[in-house]
Amino acid sequence: MELLGPERVDPADVKVIKDKLFGYSTFWVTREEPFGDLEEGVLFLGNLRGKREDVYAKLQRQLAEIMGNKYNLFMVEEPNSEGEDPRGGPRVSFGMLRKEVSEPGQTTLWQYVIAFLLFLLTIGSSVELGIASQINRLPPEVVKYFTDPNAVDPPDMQLLVPFVDSALPLAYGVLGIQIFHEVGHFLAAFPRKVKLSIPYFIPNITLGNFGAITQFKSILPDRKAKVDISLAGPFAGAALSLSMFTVGLLLSTNPSVAGDLVQVPSILFQGSLLLGFISRGFLGYTTLHAATVPIHPLVIAGWCGLTTSAFNLLPIGCLDGGRAMQGAFGKGALIASGLATYTLLGLGLLGGPLSLPWGLYVLICQRDPEKPCLNDVTEVGIWRKAVFVSALVLVVMTLLPVWDELAEEFGIGLVTSL
Repeated sequence: MELLGPERVDPADVKVIKDKLFGYSTFWVTREEPFGDLEEGVLFLGNLRGKREDVYAKLQRQLAEIMGNKYNLFMVEEPNSEGEDPRGGPRVSFGMLRKEVSEPGQTTLWQYVIAFLLFLLTIGSSVELGIASQINRLPPEVVKYFTDPNAVDPPDMQLLVPFVDSALPLAYGVLGIQIFHEVGHFLAAFPRKVKLSIPYFIPNITLGNFGAITQFKSILPDRKAKVDISLAGPFAGAALSLSMFTVGLLLSTNPSVAGDLVQVPSILFQGSLLLGFISRGFLGYTTLHAATVPIHPLVIAGWCGLTTSAFNLLPIGCLDGGRAMQGAFGKGALIASGLATYTLLGLGLLGGPLSLPWGLYVLICQRDPEKPCLNDVTEVGIWRKAVFVSALVLVVMTLLPVWDELAEEFGIGLVTSL
């Protein structure tokens, strides 16, 4: 598809830029290629004549002086390069796109409406999760009305008020974790002057939600910003989730709050290797090695929040983990990790019964990688890579189920053999 009109870079501007912007002291252009998703821009290939960061900063200033606010200049790795730059690191090229093409558009009224409706649905799915956790506390009159085919007279609905009230705290916790996740993104983006879209929450009745889709509404300055903003959300959500999970486990062993505990099947603790062993350490062998386990609702909220954070940190597509992988290790690493992640999800080795719906969600909504940063070459540093890799290890341990032999040996759930 060929774009016509103002979206394309003006050939006259290309000639002026080649003559006045590039040169012996910055970047010597040897050829040009199309640049951009629809080849609406120009990629200048050639030889770098100085430190890449200094050259890029100088070219940006000069481009603004020559063309004003008309174009964005990207520093990217040279495509299909056969070797590294003599000064070290990858060979670089400079891509140019018009501002209106390269910068994300404004949020429309319909997008606000869709985001609001999704938020309402997410509130509903969170409340449903809270109600499901309290199902054993339904008044007998209500249970009889819905289970007895001969029941005619509906029960007094006032009987449900205490039941719903007891279910709401879990809904608040699950929803609060995801809001805290989004606040983490915005707090990391604000000092870098990166604009974010409104979050599009994704409802899910098993976890309360699948997280949210938050788009970048301005071009990222560099890969460090991409990693920091991407990780800030799941790290914030995971921190709050872990706090709830730990406090909930402590309360689960406190006799004074026994009336607040809910019964859950012990097999649920086999859904996560990491969280299962943490629960085993707090609750003990006898408690977990039973058909049902009494736990505080905060345990459920923390478990759901940690699982959602782990799913969103998977290095695939445009998820937080995919963006962080692309920023930390490059697009090639993202492609490789994405294929590996899709395989593990397809085989059900990560996430258990949620692997298929999560994989389909990513394929439909989040499969495309993030667009390049303005400076898409400069490395993010060793410590950012180390933090991200450590997070990925915890993600795998969180989403990896406990196999039966290990569960039986350590008393994580009641394993029955047929």
